[in-house]
Amino acid sequence: MLKYLSAADRHHAAPAAWLSSYFLFSFADYFDRSNMHFGPLRVFNDDNVAAQSGFPQHPHSEMEIVTLVLEGEITHQDTMGNNTVIKAGEVQRMTAGTGLAHSELNRQDAPLHLYQLWFIPSQRGLAPSYEQKDLDFTTTNKNELVPLVTGQKVLEDVVYMNSNSTVYWSNLNEGNDIEFKTFPIRLTFIYVKKGVIFVNGTELGPNDQARMTDEDVVQIRAVKDSQFVLIDLPATEANY
Repeated sequence: MLKYLSAADRHHAAPAAWLSSYFLFSFADYFDRSNMHFGPLRVFNDDNVAAQSGFPQHPHSEMEIVTLVLEGEITHQDTMGNNTVIKAGEVQRMTAGTGLAHSELNRQDAPLHLYQLWFIPSQRGLAPSYEQKDLDFTTTNKNELVPLVTGQKVLEDVVYMNSNSTVYWSNLNEGNDIEFKTFPIRLTFIYVKKGVIFVNGTELGPNDQARMTDEDVVQIRAVKDSQFVLIDLPATEANY
């Protein structure tokens, strides 16, 4: 079964002049009991951050936090001692575990566009940890699903997270197809950055979502050059 959500179904938040965010799930001052999570995917925020601004230091615990930088770059600092810059095409993962604090700042003179995803961890009480990799996902690897972050399997050039899930990215050219095999015990989530794709016969345009349950296969066809995120998730797990 496929549930389609349009770009207009997202919650728009602009709590400050420097930030424009679209929340795909309940977050901050947006509360919808029917839209709290999809499997362990608890947060998916589509954030645009103005130049010379950003998120000052704030705490987290018991969450796997994944950031995909689409345009611009972030300066990251945390209480584990990490002080790094994350550029477009790079992926960051923080295991908040028993607790950490961090800041994410756009110190550039250009805007920053990122996706931030939070996953409910499959194991709690972990020591906080950090990983960052340049996977160049925005410009390379055409016409396939490229794993960026996973807790399902050991792969090279993939960021690890503490969730039985995998985040894929695809740059799918017009007229090309992808077949993603899944199981009824798994969930599939798709969010389109740009272009137009058909997912099991349903058309998705920019910023549209598909949330799929009880499927054996996901058929994706691009009718325009497209970019999208696909997330493979467990349907049930002890922590949610």
